[in-house]
Amino acid sequence: MLNAAKNTNLPDLLFVHYCNREFGINRGIYNTIDLWFYEKGHTNIKERRKKILSFLKFVYSQTNKNDKIIFGNGGLKSKLVDYSNNSVINKSKVVS
Repeated sequence: MLNAAKNTNLPDLLFVHYCNREFGINRGIYNTIDLWFYEKGHTNIKERRKKILSFLKFVYSQTNKNDKIIFGNGGLKSKLVDYSNNSVINKSKVVS
């Protein structure tokens, strides 16, 4: 497994392949996640990729570790919202 700094610097196709290998997500799911973070204001590609990896690790931590991530109908958006809410809560705890 590559470290986070090296992962965020990969060309797009290799980054997608990495996400597929590590988390079992396909390009369509990756593109949806990428677009969601972009629309939330994460326009810097390296920072957005860090967010993507953080999100995927967040979701993966809620699965059986040997399984691929499966979102199901409407599940991806739900997990993105959960992650976003969790991130806001964690940020407010750090600031307090």
